[in-house]
Amino acid sequence: MRKQLSNLAILVAIVALVTACAAPATSPAAPAKSYKLAAVFPGVITDADYNTLGYIAATAVQSDLGVKMAYSESVAVPDVERVMREYIDAGYNIIWTHGGQFISQTKGLAQQFTDVIFIGETDAPDPEAPANLWVIDRNFHTGFYALGVLAAKQTKSGKIGYLGGQTLPFSYAEVHAIEQAIKDTGSSAVLKPVWAGDFNDPTKARQITDAMIAEGSDVIIGSLNLGMFGLFEAVKAGSGTVLVTAKYTDKSSYAPNNVITSLLYDFAGPLKEIVTKVQAGEKGGYYPLGFATGVALQLPLKNVPAEVNAAATKAIDDVKSGKIQVVKDNTPIK
Repeated sequence: MRKQLSNLAILVAIVALVTACAAPATSPAAPAKSYKLAAVFPGVITDADYNTLGYIAATAVQSDLGVKMAYSESVAVPDVERVMREYIDAGYNIIWTHGGQFISQTKGLAQQFTDVIFIGETDAPDPEAPANLWVIDRNFHTGFYALGVLAAKQTKSGKIGYLGGQTLPFSYAEVHAIEQAIKDTGSSAVLKPVWAGDFNDPTKARQITDAMIAEGSDVIIGSLNLGMFGLFEAVKAGSGTVLVTAKYTDKSSYAPNNVITSLLYDFAGPLKEIVTKVQAGEKGGYYPLGFATGVALQLPLKNVPAEVNAAATKAIDDVKSGKIQVVKDNTPIK
């Protein structure tokens, strides 16, 4: 009996050993996909404006998320597809084009390179966006509503100027948002929009600003890049105090007695959030900017009474809460 039990124990041990040897080895976890970000900028990263904001954002992704980053600056629209293809050939698998002028080419390459993640900027949702394209909707009109409120509250002449670069849909939306704000405040002020034809021509911007001042505008809302320097020179040289607002970055030091505020934009927070989602497996999506995501009015306002600051702050709070709906109206202005 003991011999039978012994033999049985040996048989069980042999079976267990064979089973263990036959069991498939546990596969090691697949390594997380490694991402490399290439950023494409339309201008120089030292402009202290839109391109600087893009460079700061790309650098933040590299330092905070550990994603290798490369960039190209001063890329013209006819060259952007070639630049993107070169980055793809070099192994970069997140391509970010920082500028609405690049969206067509970005969308086109996203359709061709489905294993690459693309991030593009536009001014409206795109129902036909490829699955591997993240769309950043800049929603410029939202911030310009707040600028319209402060301009309507501040103007003494009842004449407000808007100086834009080119007659693009987002610029029309900015103007219509200012008009909505003026109407909502009950002001009788009149808005005159003018476009310089170039976002980066200080000479043309100064000439137009001089004409606006001569016509009585005492608050001018600027929507320019390097052209803002011409606007600043005009208001500093003009008789009386003409107040202005700027866009993208803090520009108060250029005309400290004339600048009310800047509409500040942050691309670092949104870009890091998008790349984090990409790392988690989300290939594409829609990311709207607004007062809760990437847009802020520089407060407190400068060179205006406290009641103007209060009115602008309340307008922002009402937009954020949904009490005020800022209409995105791209209708051309003639």
